[in-house]
Amino acid sequence: MSTTSGRRRLGRVRWWNYLLLAGTAVACLFPLYWMFIVATTDTATATEMPPEVVPGGNFFHLAGLVLETVPFVQSLLNSLAVATAIGVGHAVLCALAGFAFAKLHFPGRNALFLVVVLTMTVPTQLSVIPQYMIMSELGWVDTLQALIVPGLASAFGIFWMRQHIAVTISDELIQAAHLDGASAWQVFWRIAFPIVRPAAFVLGLFGFVSAWNDFLWPFIVLKSPERFTAQIAIKALQNSYDVDLGLAMSGSFLATVPLVALFVIVGRRMVAGILDGAFKG
Repeated sequence: MSTTSGRRRLGRVRWWNYLLLAGTAVACLFPLYWMFIVATTDTATATEMPPEVVPGGNFFHLAGLVLETVPFVQSLLNSLAVATAIGVGHAVLCALAGFAFAKLHFPGRNALFLVVVLTMTVPTQLSVIPQYMIMSELGWVDTLQALIVPGLASAFGIFWMRQHIAVTISDELIQAAHLDGASAWQVFWRIAFPIVRPAAFVLGLFGFVSAWNDFLWPFIVLKSPERFTAQIAIKALQNSYDVDLGLAMSGSFLATVPLVALFVIVGRRMVAGILDGAFKG
């Protein structure tokens, strides 16, 4: 009898859990659906009350206008190149720095790590001017490397990988590798990195998404339309006096589709990497 009651209670809990998850999923997907609705209509329809909830039939027309107004395909390729480079840089360089802070002993290690952590308290906007001056001195203004190089690593990524490596990889394993004649680089690349690869993959994915959605720095440093990223191309769809919501949302939807496809493809691996870090951390 008690077993049956327990099963009934468990069933009720599961039902409410599924309902909560379904409601959360709808709330998360609704902005994307609303973006598509506006991308298939016009500004007048988008501002109607009550709002439209059924897509219109102008999506392909507006998408064609997006491609005619700005070099949008080239902008998507630029965003893909920048985001991929930054994602790979986050996965490898942050893991390398985290390994150094966690397992290597050198003078000033703790002080230097404290400086890295403190940089997370500095607003990003404060670094724009000195960063632009550096890019200007290097002759990188209006180039994609001005977006890639500053974003190859981050203080948060270094902190995250340092904490993950510290609790995941034992000192005895590293000492055994050194006794076998392995260098510090060999220990990292052949032993440490394969172990923390799931966490590094998740960090690289976060870096990819952040670089894809970045607007402020590309808007400042890029001048030529053929070097625009997707977010700057969307801004170029708007003129100085008014905003065509249908055109802007059509461009936004086209820029969002690659991210949705990415999460569909690697979503399960991303969740596995997050859970791996949670259980081991």
